[in-house]
Amino acid sequence: MVGGVLYVDLFSDNLSKLGDHLPYFKKLGITYLHLMPLFAVPRGDNDGGYAVSDYRAVNPDIGSMDDLAKLAAALREEEISLVLDFVFNHTSDEHIWAQKAKAGDPDFLSYYLTFPDRELPDQFQKYLRDIFPTIRKGSFTWCEDMNRWVWTTFNSYQWDLNYANPEVFRAMAEEMLFLANQGVEVLRLDAVAFIWKRLGTNCENLPEAHTIIRAFNAMARIVAPCVSYKSEAIVEPDEVIRYIHPDECRLSYNPLLMALLWEALATQETKLLEYSLNKRYRIPEGCTWVNYIRCHDDIGWTFDDQDARAVGIDPVGHRYFLNQFYTGEYPGSFSRGVPFQFNADTGDLRISGTLSSLAGLEDAITKKDDELIEKAVRRINLLRSIMMSIGGIPLLYIGDEWGMLNDYTYLSDPLKAADSRWVHRSKKRWEAREDLADQDTLEWRFFHEMIKLINLRKTLPALQNGGWR
Repeated sequence: MVGGVLYVDLFSDNLSKLGDHLPYFKKLGITYLHLMPLFAVPRGDNDGGYAVSDYRAVNPDIGSMDDLAKLAAALREEEISLVLDFVFNHTSDEHIWAQKAKAGDPDFLSYYLTFPDRELPDQFQKYLRDIFPTIRKGSFTWCEDMNRWVWTTFNSYQWDLNYANPEVFRAMAEEMLFLANQGVEVLRLDAVAFIWKRLGTNCENLPEAHTIIRAFNAMARIVAPCVSYKSEAIVEPDEVIRYIHPDECRLSYNPLLMALLWEALATQETKLLEYSLNKRYRIPEGCTWVNYIRCHDDIGWTFDDQDARAVGIDPVGHRYFLNQFYTGEYPGSFSRGVPFQFNADTGDLRISGTLSSLAGLEDAITKKDDELIEKAVRRINLLRSIMMSIGGIPLLYIGDEWGMLNDYTYLSDPLKAADSRWVHRSKKRWEAREDLADQDTLEWRFFHEMIKLINLRKTLPALQNGGWR
């Protein structure tokens, strides 16, 4: 399979118009289409769609649930699997469950993790990390309506669900099966690492989280057996692998590969890439990696510290170098990445930017230097070649196939300006991408090189079924 991922509103305005682009996906060779969060969400801040107000309603700005079901049927006719996010760690504070909790309904109050005072939150907080440190500190939000503190790992409007309450599992299972009945074939399990809490731990990757995922999996295999789960665990490499199993998630993002491809491009050395993948690339039979160079999110340097030391690299200093390099601060850097979520307490930083801007094309075009442009093109094709051949499902962030550059217009939108990830979530010129007829353009060159790589992958026996040997 070959995957593509996009935001419906940015690519085609709405779900109905997305169906008009099926010939484009077929020409490109896409057989797996991931639509970024499209459920009903609060107006204004909603974490790019990850604050869900209703799992059974599509955001009215892009269509309806009927539109989604029709699109799923059309995709299946073209042998393209529909992939959606299942945001199951938290809901929006506007979800009906949260609204009933605010109104004092004890049944729904127990759907969430709430506290009458700071005693327990302060004990938990000692071990927790801040996910968005430039936006907020701490994992708890005061709710005036309830006079209680609410556990909010990500944003103050995203309330963490209480899976210690069996009713939460039952309710979320119903939502999951509703989506399966719309024709969804793969559910991306969002933020899998955070779904269980225990005092005295960092509340990530706890054994109970795996038990809950196995329970969802067991239910789906009985009543919706064509549905598969994809793990989104952007955590330590050894923890990522623990979610990959026929009884948990058959698919998993491969954040280690993404990070180390960019690491190797900056250092022009493959020692950390080789060492890490030799240890961690193999996964259980019947499962597969989803490999990507870029996605909707930031790049975090999630390599293992012990791996780095084993090949003579200081992990702390190396992450500092990579952040300097990909924000263009390091002398000789070709990259035009944008910083994301600098944590002054830990020095942690992540990177935003499109594939082409990170790989030097934006810098080269700005300098009007043909030699630098050619070098950037070669870097981009190198990364894409590895993604297509390394084994697993390659996933294209749609727009990268024709060389999309950073779009800085997000800075003029008050709702987006504080989140640099919008620099690579662009609507600019996407509507014109199907007309790639001018062979003298870089867009034409990138697009047809991508098609060539996809066709090669599909015809070479050595690259089929993972291509391990």
